[in-house]
Amino acid sequence: MSMQTLAMFALVAFAVGGVIWVFVYPIISGERHVELRQQSVTRAEPAAARVAAGRANPKARREQIEESIKELELRQKKAKNVPLPLRISQAGLSWSKRQFIIASAVVGVVLFAAGYMMSGSPLIAAGLGFAGGFGIPRWLLTFLKKRREGKFLYNFPDAVDVIVRGVKAGLPLGDCLRIIANEAQEPVRSEFQTIVESQQIGISMGDACQKLYERMPLPEANFFGIVVGIQQKSGGNLSEALANLSRVLRDRKKMKAKIQAMSMEAKASAVIIAALPFCVMILVYITSPNYIELLWTHPTGRFMMACCAVWMSMGIFVMKKMINFDF
Repeated sequence: MSMQTLAMFALVAFAVGGVIWVFVYPIISGERHVELRQQSVTRAEPAAARVAAGRANPKARREQIEESIKELELRQKKAKNVPLPLRISQAGLSWSKRQFIIASAVVGVVLFAAGYMMSGSPLIAAGLGFAGGFGIPRWLLTFLKKRREGKFLYNFPDAVDVIVRGVKAGLPLGDCLRIIANEAQEPVRSEFQTIVESQQIGISMGDACQKLYERMPLPEANFFGIVVGIQQKSGGNLSEALANLSRVLRDRKKMKAKIQAMSMEAKASAVIIAALPFCVMILVYITSPNYIELLWTHPTGRFMMACCAVWMSMGIFVMKKMINFDF
């Protein structure tokens, strides 16, 4: 069996596994049933009832903010079509679209040449080139975007507290934003600097704060822009609303840390299980190289390795899905 046939079989197996994962797994695991039940339980109440309850009980107002943030998260998950220049900006890069495409093409050509020189197979080289040109750059954008969002969420409650204390002390909202733009940690500082600069060129405070969600697509940033926009148009107690938002953000941070601590044992078990076959293969190769060399010298052994790689990847994806909790 040639290497091209094995590579074609591996690609077909990955495609079949992906189709099963997308269409069959949600039905077997009951994810769709759980989503329907969550939607029925968390269905929004009438706006008037929520506003009246919020005025009567501060705790109810914090719960209302939590529900609003969850609704914004659901809307964010549905809206996935983001233009490439905006994705580059969200990742914190100053590249243009042309520069990113050129860099992706260079990575793809380099991996194609390396794969062709190492294997001599145009099919394998084409697969590596496709992964280098379309997969790795976009994965890098996603990784940088998530890391930047994590840093923003870590420092955002402190920035909101600065606004709350400043407004209670009698400072204008613009001065509070300038304090954050000068003294906060990145990326909060650069985002609030953009808000201040937008206000200086004539954009209203509410619109400048609402544009924060375009650069930092987080429900917390969207809720902050909505609160400021409503306060600028119709007035209201801005310090109380932002104080409740700060409490919610800190509670969510604590909950996230608690979930990570509770799932760390499962993550360690998944890492050990995933690394065990490779460790066993290395130990067997050190002790009996002639015994294990058949896996990559004989066609049947290469076929078995391709099947094992496919099923092991599916097992790792399933374990990752099991230990990732939404809250």
